[in-house]
Amino acid sequence: MDTWLRRWTWMVCLLFLSAVPGRGAEFFDPPGGFGGNAFGGPGLDAKHAAVTAQFATAKDGQPARLFITTTIVPNWYTYSITQKPGGPIRTVITVDESKDLRLLGSFVAHPAPAKKAERDFDNLIVEKHTGTFTWYAPIELTAGVDPAALKITGKVAMQLCDPGSCVPEDYTWTASLGPGVEIPTAAAQEAAADIPDEATPSNTKEPVVLSNLLVQLGFAFLGGLILNLMPCVLPVISLKILSFLEQAGESRGRIFALNAWYAAGIMSVFIVLAALAAGAGLAWGEQFTLPWFKVAMTALVFAMALSFLGVWEIPIPGFVGRGRVGELQVQEGAKGAFAKGVFTTILATPCSGPFLGPVFGYLLTQPPVVAYLIFGAVGLGMASPYLVVGAFPKLIKKLPRPGEWMETVKQLMAFLLLGTVIYLFTTLNPIYFIPTLTLLMGLWFGCWWIGRTPLTAEPGARAFAWAGGTLSAAAIGLFAFLVLLAPANIPWQPFSPDAVAKARAEGKTVMVDFSANWCLTCKANLKFAIDTRAVAAKVEENQVVPVLADWTDKSPVIKEALNKLGSNSIPLLAIYPAGGSDKDVIILRDVLTEGQVLEALEKAGASKETAASGKTP
Repeated sequence: MDTWLRRWTWMVCLLFLSAVPGRGAEFFDPPGGFGGNAFGGPGLDAKHAAVTAQFATAKDGQPARLFITTTIVPNWYTYSITQKPGGPIRTVITVDESKDLRLLGSFVAHPAPAKKAERDFDNLIVEKHTGTFTWYAPIELTAGVDPAALKITGKVAMQLCDPGSCVPEDYTWTASLGPGVEIPTAAAQEAAADIPDEATPSNTKEPVVLSNLLVQLGFAFLGGLILNLMPCVLPVISLKILSFLEQAGESRGRIFALNAWYAAGIMSVFIVLAALAAGAGLAWGEQFTLPWFKVAMTALVFAMALSFLGVWEIPIPGFVGRGRVGELQVQEGAKGAFAKGVFTTILATPCSGPFLGPVFGYLLTQPPVVAYLIFGAVGLGMASPYLVVGAFPKLIKKLPRPGEWMETVKQLMAFLLLGTVIYLFTTLNPIYFIPTLTLLMGLWFGCWWIGRTPLTAEPGARAFAWAGGTLSAAAIGLFAFLVLLAPANIPWQPFSPDAVAKARAEGKTVMVDFSANWCLTCKANLKFAIDTRAVAAKVEENQVVPVLADWTDKSPVIKEALNKLGSNSIPLLAIYPAGGSDKDVIILRDVLTEGQVLEALEKAGASKETAASGKTP
């Protein structure tokens, strides 16, 4: 028994840990620098490309044309709008309908994509774009439309990849009148020869071919089956394995019913995903591009890990077993089985195993009904092992009988779930790290409050514990995302002696806040005394240059600047009056109030340009 348990546990751990990604482009490079909030950059997820657009009127024998220019970050690439089905997901350009113009032909790329037969796609020719390139298409403006006032809008949906991963990203664009992009004559003539008289936009749906659909459904089923082995799912599959162990010795009808409920939970999520794909164009896994969804999933997995460790119990019979060994035999309920299926499937969506990439690319050109068929086939493939086990319960009877050892296994599974929490943190933009960690602490406290009240307590005491725990976790979560993630009121610039000297030489009033993430007093000053609306209004009124000297990591430059101000520690706020000398610097130390900062800014006065104009810019 012990040998079997050790082997099974090590297999799950190794499979999971070997698949945790060791990289993430957005992990190390939060966009926006110092200005986003009191703890980091702006509240936006990093993108891997930039998209701009413009249109040009007819000239030199060329029709009016719409140009969409894309620049992809180094080491990343995307696929062309002409990528053949059966391989990677092609790019789709959508032009919003407008009575002011008509799209005359298909988009053409310049320079053309690089083409290469890929062994991973059965030697299919794969077309890739890197760097900067432009899609262009002929358009016809409606008679009487003023080009200078016209705005053309649309969207580009791309799958962007690096050597280790792919992510779907959507970009909206707005095109105004411009000079256009210079296209070599040979390329333009070749593109014009390919344009039919009544070409359609590149997001037109293709007719359904039954033979091709059946092949795609087969691939979808296999892809769903393989999802059960993907790293996103393995930590949660342990939930179902534990329930299999609890089911040993039960009746065939009950075992099949519980596994059918689990399969129903899986299928319900895939039906929702199909509806989102058909109605809203939301791609597989695209919900993980939404920050709130990633934060919510991180919180949910963490709460489940706490339940596995016995801190509290999810109030669904048999969902994770009981925290007390004597209650390990509590039977799984239909609600618990269904909830497990739902939760497992949601966690599976960041993973796209073999066969699923081409299948979801195929959906881009198919009508909505095909989306339901494809997603249904994926869900059936993922649910099929559990339906088979339910139909042949003798498979379960070969498993060990329930006992105290299951409590140890359950707690080991908790650490796998905590590993999943770490993985989910790598999917977050770094600006969400501190608020999300704070939320998890709030959940921990709330779950502890709920769990410390015994099940045998009076209903009123149980209700009070649930109300107190829930409200506490909610209050801490609101503080985390409304206060810690609040955007900065002042547009801070990073510190450098040259930048400060240049601003002073130009007659600017300069305010430098010497701070660090490890200095709690500094953060409190910044939040409640310096980066306030009243101070921001005075900074704007007097055209003060705000500079943040971040001493979080060792910096001889910042230390030298502090020494010149007669200090060797922080917090310190230095305000350099316009046109003043080093002797005129106003220095505020230690704990500050908003009133002190406003008084110091008033004393320093406005920048020379503002003072000379006599008015607020």
